Amino acid sequence: MASALEPYVNHTVSVITADGRNIVGTFKGFDQTINVILDDSHERVYSLNSGVEQVMLGLYIIRGDNIAVIGMVDEEIDSKLDFSNIKAEPLNPIVH
Repeated sequence: MASALEPYVNHTVSVITADGRNIVGTFKGFDQTINVILDDSHERVYSLNSGVEQVMLGLYIIRGDNIAVIGMVDEEIDSKLDFSNIKAEPLNPIVH
C-alpha cells in the first residue's frame, strides 16, 4: 500500500477520513502505517443549505487508521469549480 502512495508526493490530494471529513492539501509524506502529512491544507465542509466552506488548516497530519480514501486532485479542474454554489449532504462516518 505504501508504495502506491509514492506518486502522490508533492501533488494535491483529497483525503476522506473515517469520520466523513474531506481534507485537501499538498501530500508531503507518509510512513509505514499510512500516517500522512499535508501542507497548505484545508477542510471542505459540505452543506445542503449553503456552498462549500473551506476551513484553512495549514500543515496537517492525518493518522493512517482514520483514512478511508486518498485520491489525487486534478488541479486544473479543481481551480475552475465554484464552491460557493456547490451544495451537498455531508458524509456520514465510514464504518469498516
